[in-house]
Amino acid sequence: MTSDNCFGPIALPDTRARHVFEQLLEGSRVALNGEAPQDLRVYHPDFFSRVLHQGTLGLGEAYMDGWWECDRIDEMACRLLHHGLAERAHTPSERLLYRLQAGFFNLQSKARSYIVGEAHYDLGNDLFERMLDPTMCYSCGYWKEADTLHGAQQAKLELACRKLQLEPGMRVLDIGCGWGSFAEHAARHHGAFVTGITISREQAELARQRCEGLPVTIELEDYRDLTGRFDRIVSIGMFEHVGHRNYSTYFETVAQRLAPEGLFLLHTIGCNHSEITADPWINKYIFPNGVLPSAMYITRASEPHLLMEDWQNFGPDYDRTLMAWLDNVDARWHEIAHRYSERTRRMFRYYLAVCAGAFRARHLQLWQIVFSDDRHERYDAPR
Repeated sequence: MTSDNCFGPIALPDTRARHVFEQLLEGSRVALNGEAPQDLRVYHPDFFSRVLHQGTLGLGEAYMDGWWECDRIDEMACRLLHHGLAERAHTPSERLLYRLQAGFFNLQSKARSYIVGEAHYDLGNDLFERMLDPTMCYSCGYWKEADTLHGAQQAKLELACRKLQLEPGMRVLDIGCGWGSFAEHAARHHGAFVTGITISREQAELARQRCEGLPVTIELEDYRDLTGRFDRIVSIGMFEHVGHRNYSTYFETVAQRLAPEGLFLLHTIGCNHSEITADPWINKYIFPNGVLPSAMYITRASEPHLLMEDWQNFGPDYDRTLMAWLDNVDARWHEIAHRYSERTRRMFRYYLAVCAGAFRARHLQLWQIVFSDDRHERYDAPR
């Protein structure tokens, strides 16, 4: 299902679906076949009926298939979210299906936990090496004093280390270590002994290479299988894959693995409302079975196990991070185009731009939360 769009946008069809779509856009400052960067240009006559029947899944797939274009998808998404289209963009059947699935089934069980690793993180290290900066951080950078992506990611890693009050010789557990960015930083710059776990084979292999010669161990392991005790625990960009049915188990596991008076830093995307849902397109193509936590879910699940010491929100920094990743994809895709389809390129562009727009609209947040276990002294978090 592709469309040759080299001849430009089509004449808009005089259909009920088109008129309904225009009514939804009314007041959003996003136009059809307009000249503004955020305007949506239509290249296929069935675009409107596809989106109205399939919601955001249809919108994302239509972009992957070349049915529409937009110079600034990030700004289009931001304006549509400000306009209140977030809930209306999902069809009732999509919302009901996900709520039923999430309610009756544990979509993030141990048996299913490796699905996202295989579907997304194992897609290819060569792609992520070109999208990310040299730290290989696949999470929000900290742009408070940074002016480059690399500087923002280094600042994020150092901020986490400072919040954890790392000292040489400490035993540190990194839950969801990715390609080893935090493990390498904590070991190299703070003298920590780090154990990192991931559910992605591709990540584990590259993380071991990056941390060679350092006191770092990388394991392909689910967090529920962990043993031992650690002075500090960190989890950056992994909690989004835990799922609400496992939040209590997750925090109980952290508490069991954390040494007395230890510190735990949780770095996670968060949503504004306590509703168990997921965007159908993101769920299908990017992060299968992912669920974004709300503040209520985090506090309710952590309260029986840990003491919350600090909560910081720097969600707008994810907008800059995602746009920097998008710039990298655009600038370096030609280096890997022989390995990936045009549909995959458009999938990544759409994913990064739409997510940037969601953070710009403050529809999503980025939280760093520090917890302690049986700690008696005062905790002052750095910024």
